[in-house]
Amino acid sequence: MEMSTRNYEIPVAGLGTVEVTVSERGEGSPFLLLHGGGGPLTVSAFAGLLAAQPARVITPTHPGFAGTPRPDWLNSIRGLAELYLALLDRLDLNQVTVVGNSIGGWIASEMAMLDDTRTSGFVLVDAVGTEVPGNPVVDFFSLTPRQVAEHSYHDPDKFGIDPTKLPPEALQAMAGNRATLTVYAGASMNDPSLSRRLHGVTKPTLVLWGDADRIANADYGRALAGAIPGARFQQLEKTGHLPQIETPDQLLNAIRAFVHDGASARPA
Repeated sequence: MEMSTRNYEIPVAGLGTVEVTVSERGEGSPFLLLHGGGGPLTVSAFAGLLAAQPARVITPTHPGFAGTPRPDWLNSIRGLAELYLALLDRLDLNQVTVVGNSIGGWIASEMAMLDDTRTSGFVLVDAVGTEVPGNPVVDFFSLTPRQVAEHSYHDPDKFGIDPTKLPPEALQAMAGNRATLTVYAGASMNDPSLSRRLHGVTKPTLVLWGDADRIANADYGRALAGAIPGARFQQLEKTGHLPQIETPDQLLNAIRAFVHDGASARPA
């Protein structure tokens, strides 16, 4: 699938202008695909699969990730949500399905609560951001690379990354992504106010969760879905925190069914 990448200068009302690197693939129904803390490479292969449906897949790099610039004032998940709604305005896209993994799902949650006419539905994939008593998001920043793999994948031996085998520039990029993740999400990767604000979501929402996710477990996912009016919760088998890498076909089928069957109905 052919991909084009360009930078956009996006004005965000009341904040400023942000340079955003955006990759685009395919033609058809539009999707906004939002990556998590691992950076844009964690969704690039899946973007190609989704675009082959066919679909038009827009994949921005969160400013500060992958070595991209980030203005000092852009330092919150809410700010990213406002940025991406402004991006949809800039691209003049309508009926957009927003798909977000991990903090990308958190960004999507914030987008879903903003008054917006550009989006048609939201797919939250192992999304963090909420505070669930008794089920906190793991302290990601205290984990060794091996522990990150064990928490992130059903099969960590197959999908985990051994940093000792990476070149220095890749290690530098990973460190930069981690630092940027801390700016946006904080060390705890949650917003105590998010759960009570999610009642304001009015668009169809699907919450997808890997049954082997140990970054945030399935009960955490169920609590997230329960806070969103009319949201549907679906578990993915033999899958961890990154379904788009570990079980992309399951993820693709769930998104396809949601768009074709579920997104036409508004939440009760």
